[in-house]
Amino acid sequence: MQSSELEIKSNPFIRVLWLALGLLFTVVGLIGLIVPGLPTTPLMIVAAACFFRSSKRLFNWVLSNKYFGNYVKDFREGRGMPRKAKFIALGFIWLFVSISVFVGIPDHLVYVKILTFLAACTGTGVIITLPTY
Repeated sequence: MQSSELEIKSNPFIRVLWLALGLLFTVVGLIGLIVPGLPTTPLMIVAAACFFRSSKRLFNWVLSNKYFGNYVKDFREGRGMPRKAKFIALGFIWLFVSISVFVGIPDHLVYVKILTFLAACTGTGVIITLPTY
């Protein structure tokens, strides 16, 4: 998508809100480059959506980034995820959910274990339904 087609919001408050959300998702996404199990690409997709409404420069930065820009572009254009990325994502989801449910979350917090498992199932469903290339 070209910069001239961006939907920059004219209301300054709304624009600052989108910008702040984009920056928040960007910071957490960049931490995900270092921390295993923290997904970078989905967070950068959300950041790009926020910047789409607030900052042409930051939106273009996300799309042109050498680490995750191509994945964000592919997702925005409806191409989905590479097969290898799907396998890696699913592996990390289930590795960390298993550790959390069986080791990390105390047994008396059964509802937290169930919510964690359901979140993993939801994430798995989303990844599986994305187109594969």
